[in-house]
Amino acid sequence: MSIVQAKYKTGVYIGEVVEMRESEQRGLIKVLAVLKHPTQGDLHNPKQTEGVFFHQRKALAEFEKTWVPLATIKPYEGNVPSYSDSLRSALEEKIDELTHKQSEFSYQSLKHLQELKDEYGL
Repeated sequence: MSIVQAKYKTGVYIGEVVEMRESEQRGLIKVLAVLKHPTQGDLHNPKQTEGVFFHQRKALAEFEKTWVPLATIKPYEGNVPSYSDSLRSALEEKIDELTHKQSEFSYQSLKHLQELKDEYGL
């Protein structure tokens, strides 16, 4: 099987292709590493905190299988980092990005990300 980069909702992952369903325009990938941690909050109302349910969004777990749109699947070249190292790096990058922004969205996101950091054991 081939190693790919794929988007799932607001996260980006390195994974192994398990199955392709061209007729359904989707592929099943097994997660090997995290490139971009999912964005916190309501996917239908991005960067809003009032009048919405502000979701905590976890990264997909190591070896978790998920269907992704074929359009988001791209070949991945290079070394695949360990899941734990990639999760730590992606989470720290997201925290750094939000730390420099002064908004209610950033505050709420950072609160959820810190909880996830503890839950992940990082």
